[in-house]
Amino acid sequence: MPAQKMVVTERDCTVRLVPAGDVKTLPAGEFVTITQELGGNFTITWRGNMFRIDGTDADAIGRKPQVIDFTAPEDGSISEDQVWEALETIYDPEIPINLVSLGLIYKVAIDADTAEVNIDMTLTAPGCGMGPVLVGDVEYRVGMVPNVKKVNVELVFDPAWSREMMSEEAQLEAGLFF
Repeated sequence: MPAQKMVVTERDCTVRLVPAGDVKTLPAGEFVTITQELGGNFTITWRGNMFRIDGTDADAIGRKPQVIDFTAPEDGSISEDQVWEALETIYDPEIPINLVSLGLIYKVAIDADTAEVNIDMTLTAPGCGMGPVLVGDVEYRVGMVPNVKKVNVELVFDPAWSREMMSEEAQLEAGLFF
């Protein structure tokens, strides 16, 4: 992991307070310290608090933004493949593995009548303080899928998450496969 780096924000951007997940606006011209870069997202400190900046807003801190671009289905529907693709761009803040590969996404259901996506997900531990931030990440990224009007995320803990839910590739990457 690179050393912490102080930068000046180049534009206003949305940030989420860690671990509460409260949404704030970080104004342009502020000094912030980048403390972590994992999974395309950034953890910064600003005015004594820790915040998360989505990778799509990386240009606000002088980094290359993550581009998430989907082609809208011609029939106006929501593509389930695109929803899963969006979910695969979201990484656990402590483990640089995406939520799908970690086995944290239990269910995706699309309501075509309301243009809503309903997602059941879990956390690696029920008391994980980053839960609200991860829920916010899911809502934000899935909300980028064409024709999605609303994303509803429910945190569920039954069944309890275990490392066996991870893909084999994720287990290898985390050093848990044996």
